[in-house]
Amino acid sequence: MTVLRFTLTAALLLGTTPLTAQSLLPIPASMTPGAGSFTVADGTRIGAPASDAGANTATKLLAEHVKRVRGLTLVPGATGPVRFVRDTGIKGDEAYRLTVTSTGIVIAASGDRGLVHGAMTLAQLVSPDAQFGRPVTVAATTIADAPRFGWRGLMIDPARHFLPMPALRAIVDQMAAVKLNSLHLHLTDDQGWRFEVKRYPKLTEIGGFRTPPSTGGDPGPKVGGFYTQEELKALVVYARDRGITIVPEIDLPGHAQALVAAYPELGLLGDRPEVSNNWGIMPYLFNPGPKGIAFVKAVLDEVMDVFPGTYIHLGGDEAVKDQWERSADVQAQIRALGLKDENALQSWMIDQFGTYLQSKGRRLIGWDEILEGGLPASASIMSWRGEKGGIDAANLGHDVVMSPGTPMYLNYTQSDLSDEPPGRFDVLPLDKVYQYDPMPVGIAPDRERHVLGAQANLWSEYIATRYQLQHHIFPRAAAVAEVTWAQKGGKDFAAFLPRAHQQGERWKRAGMQVADSAFAVDIGVDGTRGDALRRNSIPLTLKTQAPYGTIRYTTDGSTPTARSKAYAATLSVKPGTVIRAAAFDAAGMATATPRSFDTARAALLSRSSSDMRACPNGSLGLRPPLTSESTANAPAFNINLFDTCTLYPDAPLDIARGYAVDVVRLARHYGLAHEARMLREHYNVTDHGELLVQVGCVAAAAARKAGDKTARPVAAGAFPLPDPKMAPQRFTFKGTLPNAKGDQDICFQFTSPLSDPYYTVERVQLTEGDR
Repeated sequence: MTVLRFTLTAALLLGTTPLTAQSLLPIPASMTPGAGSFTVADGTRIGAPASDAGANTATKLLAEHVKRVRGLTLVPGATGPVRFVRDTGIKGDEAYRLTVTSTGIVIAASGDRGLVHGAMTLAQLVSPDAQFGRPVTVAATTIADAPRFGWRGLMIDPARHFLPMPALRAIVDQMAAVKLNSLHLHLTDDQGWRFEVKRYPKLTEIGGFRTPPSTGGDPGPKVGGFYTQEELKALVVYARDRGITIVPEIDLPGHAQALVAAYPELGLLGDRPEVSNNWGIMPYLFNPGPKGIAFVKAVLDEVMDVFPGTYIHLGGDEAVKDQWERSADVQAQIRALGLKDENALQSWMIDQFGTYLQSKGRRLIGWDEILEGGLPASASIMSWRGEKGGIDAANLGHDVVMSPGTPMYLNYTQSDLSDEPPGRFDVLPLDKVYQYDPMPVGIAPDRERHVLGAQANLWSEYIATRYQLQHHIFPRAAAVAEVTWAQKGGKDFAAFLPRAHQQGERWKRAGMQVADSAFAVDIGVDGTRGDALRRNSIPLTLKTQAPYGTIRYTTDGSTPTARSKAYAATLSVKPGTVIRAAAFDAAGMATATPRSFDTARAALLSRSSSDMRACPNGSLGLRPPLTSESTANAPAFNINLFDTCTLYPDAPLDIARGYAVDVVRLARHYGLAHEARMLREHYNVTDHGELLVQVGCVAAAAARKAGDKTARPVAAGAFPLPDPKMAPQRFTFKGTLPNAKGDQDICFQFTSPLSDPYYTVERVQLTEGDR
């Protein structure tokens, strides 16, 4: 197998991937071409022994996937030219061998999951192109395949925004398509408790629902939901049949506000909070005394009854210890146990639960904060704050799953294009996910066995719909799959891209929303817009994030085709030209929806929130929607959570005479814990603060930093903000710009009190004409 694997790797690197491999994702460990071929068509029979339940499940999955992605109807039965067989000589539950000859196709494995993986490989082999409904001739080959890592995961967060069960099942189906095998469900958090606990029904009756945050007026009815145990048991079986294990997470001791809202006696200070509608870190912890420990064990009993997998995730992240520090009972408990501090108490608590789970044949896993205070022998680590936690834990002999925020947090946006839906505004492109190696430097060779694999996480604070969820997952899930499956040295991004694009087309046929951000054409002005307008000639650059396909464009507003002019160098067009562009693959198929750029003078003088920049000493880190529960993908706003200021870059003040700024008011609902001190508060001189329009703010900030304490931007407007309880959520201010030469930045600073909602700019339109 080793020789064959390196043969395939060399082919990938040389760009001569065997034709069969060009449709496969993740890339298999080895492929040996044979003589001849076999054609799969409507009515092709699939055979498996009637007594082999796992094999028969695999036949049905194969038929389902082929129907979706190719439109062919395969017929499961006892016999057929496509056969599933057991082979005990194939080592490993997930390993398989797929053999194509001129007489048929045989998928062999020793384990059920190997049969499923072989079925998914065959489903890809019979869907190599866009010829939906047509028979497929598969070249003779032998694929011998097994994963590099045993944990190839995806985490979904239905606690922040509840996700209906059909949407979860759809994700399971498409995880299986690329051999991801672990679905981690984040079932509890401050904003919602989603797991039914029959002994404690208020956890879902009260903790499962929250009041949305207000943008100034009535917040609206409660939102939420929960899963019954029967629903989750059915999901477990559904996932198991597709080779996927579900890992449940009950997050403790922090992220516990929904728990305390339901059962305040399990809290610390006697109050009963509402289920939180703030994103971030809340102060509520559960009580680690005897009553709290007994409660968690009772919950774990019901969790284990639903989820039969080895691992139970108990969170442990972002548990700020202030409530424990202020609780006399907790402080007495720390002294009685002879512990050093609150971190040691969390370690003791984790050990209690780890020991309990171990007594039931299970294992505890938690986020890397459980390392603080000492890691109990029974615990495994999921390393999210970089790789250090995973490296340290593995070197101590603990099993770890690598899940660093960069590049494994899929709630980060995929590009900075203006049509990206809401999310964390920290661009995580496809190539950055693909380049990750789950085996970090720093782990001793004899400890590498403790690295179970890697997992991508999708936190859902800003993801309210299944469309948005799928957009964030796909196609980056393809990169996660190959990173965790492909053998070391078996990756090549250029060879990955056509396979990822083809897999994206399969996901689309299966009803998924697949982001095209990596393949979309980004059209921009080369230089400043002001310089372009002064020359009356607009230089435009066209580029894609991923180097795949040929960019083609039109200048008359029509949709580009594979015959449109190919982009080769910077274009120069007259103002008023509308450019439309898309990239096309070797088969002449568009790799993304065409994007447009309007070069009309008014359009070039306009900036949306997506075009704005951070004010001096700030950064734009979030892209929230109009309201917390909005189901629309637009508008979305790039904001600096810590300062209500955004900047219009390079405004041509010798051209523009005035401005109109569209303002939007968003909910201010962020739990910042100890980071609250980073909030920048501005002195408001009217009841609800003002919008200050300031020209030259970047230059003034640079001058002040250089020592000129008198440097100030030029005031170009100060508009009192209305009472948020009475005013519409969106409104417009207009003003005049000062006489100036050249390009200067304009800052739009809101001075509203921190107790009021959050303000930002939706759009700025500069206007020409007499002053």
